Amino acid sequence: MDAGVERRAERAVPMSGSGRERQAEAGAPFGVAEVTGVSMVPTLLHGDQLLVHYGGRLRPGCVAVMRHPLQQDLLIVKRLIERRDGGWWVLGDNPDAEGDSRVFGAVPPELVLGRVRARYRPVTPGRQRSPGVTLSWLFSAVRPVRSGRSGRSASRRLRAR
Repeated sequence: MDAGVERRAERAVPMSGSGRERQAEAGAPFGVAEVTGVSMVPTLLHGDQLLVHYGGRLRPGCVAVMRHPLQQDLLIVKRLIERRDGGWWVLGDNPDAEGDSRVFGAVPPELVLGRVRARYRPVTPGRQRSPGVTLSWLFSAVRPVRSGRSGRSASRRLRAR
């Protein structure tokens, strides 16, 4: 595998345990993961915490955590675009980042672990905590991760090569 792909891939690092198998054994359908990388900007930023629904219903437009098809010990987070022969076609929301189905093809369904339901942006360490900054952070820190985006079809046309 090209080492450059691994560095540019948006990664989801499990906060405790890993994979759908461990979550199911523990009886917990939800887990938390941390984002590293920029391939899902602006939807997800480096350092965001994700609430992942393991075994959640998947459909085009959802953001999902999955095992990288070429390096299965690496978890990645991408948007599900469509079902194709061989699995899900996935893309990052950042058109300038690589490391999605344009590089590794469709992701087999058994590698898609769960659907991202929400993201949490932690407080930046050392940042001034004025009332305005704190209020702004409280308003924007926790957000659901929506399925699909407006303008998706135009974006999809530009990225499908």
